[in-house]
Amino acid sequence: MSGRRLAALRKALARLREALAMTGSSDIARDAAIQRFEFCAELSWRAVQARARALGRDCRFPKECLRLAFEAGWIDDEAGWLRLWEDRNLTSHTYDERLAEEIHARLPAHLERMERLLAALDREEG
Repeated sequence: MSGRRLAALRKALARLREALAMTGSSDIARDAAIQRFEFCAELSWRAVQARARALGRDCRFPKECLRLAFEAGWIDDEAGWLRLWEDRNLTSHTYDERLAEEIHARLPAHLERMERLLAALDREEG
């Protein structure tokens, strides 16, 4: 798997962590954190896809890749990841102030999930 894909995910997760540290300051900061979350979610499933291909397996869609990651032991919270992906889809396709607040409140847990995935993929790579 390309180390560049993992490096991109690592950087995006760091930027999301920065945004979450600032989100109490404004709606703009909250919205920026949600946008960074969307990037991280996309990079996460793409990293799983790349690792799967390196192992001779294939997954073409996010939920398919998440199931594969769960089976491979790269993620341990399938329900949490399904919620993460549902949140990502909601933020990408609709905007509602109340929904933004709800999803924003779940971002720290989503960040931790994605960081654990990165650590698992790093171990696989190493």
